[in-house]
Amino acid sequence: MDVEFRVVSDRREGLLLALGQTAIAHGFALLRQRMAGGEDGVVLTMLVRGPQRNLAALEDCVATHPLVSSFEATRPEGAARADSPAPRPLPHRCAPTPCAADSHRVEALVPLLTRDYPNLFVPLLELARELPAEHREPALYDLGRRIGAWVQARDFAALGTLSPCEAVRRVALPALRQIVQAQIHGDALHVSDSPFCHRGERGACCHFLRGMLVGLLGAAHGPDAPHAVETRCRNDGAEICAFEFRTA
Repeated sequence: MDVEFRVVSDRREGLLLALGQTAIAHGFALLRQRMAGGEDGVVLTMLVRGPQRNLAALEDCVATHPLVSSFEATRPEGAARADSPAPRPLPHRCAPTPCAADSHRVEALVPLLTRDYPNLFVPLLELARELPAEHREPALYDLGRRIGAWVQARDFAALGTLSPCEAVRRVALPALRQIVQAQIHGDALHVSDSPFCHRGERGACCHFLRGMLVGLLGAAHGPDAPHAVETRCRNDGAEICAFEFRTA
């Protein structure tokens, strides 16, 4: 179903990123958004599409979000009927979750990375060096997922909901090319210069890039978005880092 949210906030910075990620976390895709100044503050209008069963929880999260001063939800004219088949929610994939201390560091880095984008890698590599090995994957993955959702909302939201193949080619590939050298080869996306490789430890290590792909595709394609998996990594001796996209 389609729902339009009208939110008033006293802060513009980070508002779309925060609420867009909230919608995505509840299985909704962001179709379009508009932000303008109003008498009471910044007014953000978001049109989202997702399963009716998750709507009440999403509305509650948006209404109680610390950035939100007032909130209302309406069904736009011509919106999909409530009894229409809802998009299938993204299956649980046991995505790594950062610990509380690392979550605070991720929160602190998000505004810095969005401000300096696409110049990301100095603070990211510093974070990767400082984190213990068992904390590195969940923190970098979560940070990448959040930056990917932000980039999609900023640069690609006008494309609307795409097929999985189109989302990879029209969103994931051009977005990644803003920060690394990337190409499509068959059904996989290849990165030849990931800065996270050759750490002296074995195993796939491009957790930020994988998370960024998940964020980009989740926002671009909605709850049926393909899941990015790193199948080859230069850190393990491969010539490139390869990411494949799976739906289940």
